[in-house]
Amino acid sequence: VYNWQAEGEKFTPELKILVIDGTPQKRKVQLETIEEFDLVVTSYAILRRDIEYLAQLDFSYCFLDEAQNIKNPQTINAKSVQRIKAKSYFALTGTPIENNLSELWSLFNFCMPGYLLTHKEFQNKFANPIIKEQDHDALDQLSRHTKPFILRRLKKDVLKELPPKIETELKSTLTEEQRKIYLAYLQLTKSQIAENLATSGFAKSQIQILAALTRLRQICSHPSMFIEDYNGKSGKMELFKELLPDILASGHRVLVFSQFTSMLDIIRDYLQSENIAHFYLSGSTKAQERSRMAADFNQGEGDVFLISLKAGGTGLNLVGADTVIHFDPCWNPAVEDQAT
Repeated sequence: VYNWQAEGEKFTPELKILVIDGTPQKRKVQLETIEEFDLVVTSYAILRRDIEYLAQLDFSYCFLDEAQNIKNPQTINAKSVQRIKAKSYFALTGTPIENNLSELWSLFNFCMPGYLLTHKEFQNKFANPIIKEQDHDALDQLSRHTKPFILRRLKKDVLKELPPKIETELKSTLTEEQRKIYLAYLQLTKSQIAENLATSGFAKSQIQILAALTRLRQICSHPSMFIEDYNGKSGKMELFKELLPDILASGHRVLVFSQFTSMLDIIRDYLQSENIAHFYLSGSTKAQERSRMAADFNQGEGDVFLISLKAGGTGLNLVGADTVIHFDPCWNPAVEDQAT
């Protein structure tokens, strides 16, 4: 939200911008002055709370940024934005489809209600045939319906001076201590899951399987994320310690993503011990603090920006870095691409 305010002040200083945020009392005062402003910026969480008031107003335009926040049409987010009255609607997102085609329907239902039929009709006519039956005719038909209304902006169209993105996948081996812990935990969970599958079946064992896989991923990153007093090393962390000094010595600045904040805590401790200037942003960092950190980093302060993958999907423009490190691969490649 505050990032939009900063961008507005930079690119359209002639517009009067109102940010709706804060306590209910504070927002009540802000809402009462809404007619005096050109651009109103708020979050999905605040919109849900203030929708009874906002739904009574007439806007010229309504833009959804990070529009994947309404990907599930049954959520309060999706139902709230449907009540906003405007002459034109736009949905901005880097990940229009993360998991299934219903997410595309939800975006179109916001921009052009009814254009892609009802949700049930869309499932029967497009989603099920395309996904379950690999129906190319249905896919072509959906593509013809949606293409005229999708504006896709590629980096090369906007920033021609930027070189192509170079992606490198680095693999590290587990240290001996890590390997022992990994194999021991794997053996333990395999027997527990096998027992669970036999007694409860696959459907009721899914949470346990997911938890076990998550724990194994954590061991691969660093065993001390869940083993107290672990004094051994981590193969991945050792590789990171080798890479980072060379990257920084070459004049690069780095974003480091992880889906585990406990891993970012370990990396932060290492950066502090090496006196490497850095920022650390997690889901608990307040909105205004996020904007300040992003602005300081973009202006050249600090060499490394640590950021949780979840917090990275909240519309921050961290243009001050030219190198991105994903410390651990995400379950969902679309989320990872969005962060990058």
